[in-house]
Amino acid sequence: MSRSDKAREYRYLYRTKAWYALRKRQLLGSPLCNMCNDLGLAVAATVVDHTKPHKGDETLFYDPANLQSLCKPCHDGPKQSDEILRENFELDDEGWPLRRRRKKVAPLKFPGAPKQRAGGGP
Repeated sequence: MSRSDKAREYRYLYRTKAWYALRKRQLLGSPLCNMCNDLGLAVAATVVDHTKPHKGDETLFYDPANLQSLCKPCHDGPKQSDEILRENFELDDEGWPLRRRRKKVAPLKFPGAPKQRAGGGP
């Protein structure tokens, strides 16, 4: 199951009245992009981001302390790249990758391909 397949299971949360109210409150309270602000730039935030990925956990999803305001370029660029890095690599205390996480992947099967023998040949 890919990340987007998993995300489909909880996309409905983004269409709830509670989310729209929480999103509005976040952007009114923090109207500038957090990441741009850290660089000394004043850029309007348009996206409310979960600092810790909720993965469908409604308590985490609706937790105001788990939200930050971002502009769309920061959300779609550095923020998502960081999440993908954390999903695929084990990181040290400073955030540097140590080693790739091993994921079980089914072998590719091609229609009409010869079956593998125990010795590895066709």
